[in-house]
Amino acid sequence: MNMIDRVTEEYFTEDFAAYKTEKEDGNKEKPRCTAIILAAGSGSRMHSAVAKQFLPLKGRPLIWYALHAVEESKIIDDCILVTSEQDIPYVREEIVQKYHFTKVNIITSGGAERYLSVGRALQLIADGRLKCPNEHGYVFIHDGARPFLTEKILEDTYAAAVQHQACVAAVQSKDTVKISDGNGFALSTPDRRTVWNIQTPQVFETSLILQAYERLQSRLPKLQEQGIQVTDDASVVEMFTESRVKLVEASYQNIKITTPEDMKTAEAFLED
Repeated sequence: MNMIDRVTEEYFTEDFAAYKTEKEDGNKEKPRCTAIILAAGSGSRMHSAVAKQFLPLKGRPLIWYALHAVEESKIIDDCILVTSEQDIPYVREEIVQKYHFTKVNIITSGGAERYLSVGRALQLIADGRLKCPNEHGYVFIHDGARPFLTEKILEDTYAAAVQHQACVAAVQSKDTVKISDGNGFALSTPDRRTVWNIQTPQVFETSLILQAYERLQSRLPKLQEQGIQVTDDASVVEMFTESRVKLVEASYQNIKITTPEDMKTAEAFLED
């Protein structure tokens, strides 16, 4: 058993046992957990007229796999699905209704950038638009183009978020990484043991991620003026709060589908 397994086991032994006992006594339940699934990308690098999240993977649309993991999860209570404006009718009828994804509370349109899509979903949570409010729970932000989300990853990230307020699924880099000087020359080589490849889900206390994105919104013009890019949700928490983000060991199989080669890799994983 590795450290991640041990931490998870200890957490569920202590906290989930307490939640179960207290729930039976009518006193307390597990904090509300909402997934935000991002599926608004165009998939230009797939060289396809169809958005990558709708491309077939072993007979099902790519987005099905992440939504299925959420639907079957004992951790996740509800879901906001973010897609492009023009795809909302298709997603509602051909994805959510067709496959009976009952945890999808809201289907909303995304923004031009990832952080704008996340921001729109978070605003819905802040405005109390979910069927059951999530004011004191947790938010799981996941790329719809990552089809290999597992219950173990959800459990491990949840346990880490409860303990640390913020965490991301990640794997240690297998490759040597070079820092560029901006002109195509190597500037430095970080110790590979300290380099992690960041994945999703990225999980946060609801109040923390709402506060971080609110601060991002107010300072966005200045960031854009300085050329600072927001590439993931953890970086927003790092920039605008005092919270540290815990890295949670996930799986090398938890890949993001970006190119046609990735689809072939995903098909191979599903055949194993």
